[in-house]
Amino acid sequence: MTKSILITGASSGIGHATALEFLNAGWTVGLIARRAEMLEHMADTYDNAVPLPADVTNEAQVDNAFDAFVAQTGRLDAMFNNAGISGPQATIDEVSLADFQQVVNVNLTGMFLAARAAFRHMRTQSPQGGRIINNGSISAHVPRPLMVCYTTTKHAITGMTRQLSLDGRPFNIACGQIDIGNAGTQMVTEMNDILVARGEEPNPVMDVHEAARAVLHMAELPLETNVQFMTIMATKMPYIGRG
Repeated sequence: MTKSILITGASSGIGHATALEFLNAGWTVGLIARRAEMLEHMADTYDNAVPLPADVTNEAQVDNAFDAFVAQTGRLDAMFNNAGISGPQATIDEVSLADFQQVVNVNLTGMFLAARAAFRHMRTQSPQGGRIINNGSISAHVPRPLMVCYTTTKHAITGMTRQLSLDGRPFNIACGQIDIGNAGTQMVTEMNDILVARGEEPNPVMDVHEAARAVLHMAELPLETNVQFMTIMATKMPYIGRG
């Protein structure tokens, strides 16, 4: 039986690369993002792609997207909770409340809404269960300079992952987190451009498809096995030994 997964933030970056990885592996993939044209393009290329344009910060749109996908597939085997933004790069006294709230709305509220919808379907479907994979960040453990909004939300996601792991046990719902360090996406390229403009060295970068393959590995495990936390990053990142 073909397995099904929903991926948020599927129109670009890690979400797009991960969607392609699952599509090529034969999964039925629900694609959630705001940019409908990007999702439709993927659906034109892959028969197993299901475009579901939605804003992850909108409760009704998220619930409707999950409901529509499960109505088509019959069940939800996995969900990659990926959509996120980096926010401003500045010290906290230079960050506006509006900018902070925007990052919280996408990176925390959006991931809460997607996890809630996934949990609801996985709890009530038969056979019961499924897997939620949250996209954290190495910033969930060690902060980057000038990223107070992003770092704060990613620490919160680690708490959510632990809570869902605990609360999902009675319902055969596994929850894990992948912490990715500098996959080669547009967001990372823009951050490196800022560093170069400041006269600083750019951060090491890895192929984004390696991160996507790691998510596929986590999702393909049997439900009695869970990767609770995985860190995958560019080897030369200044992560270990920092301080």
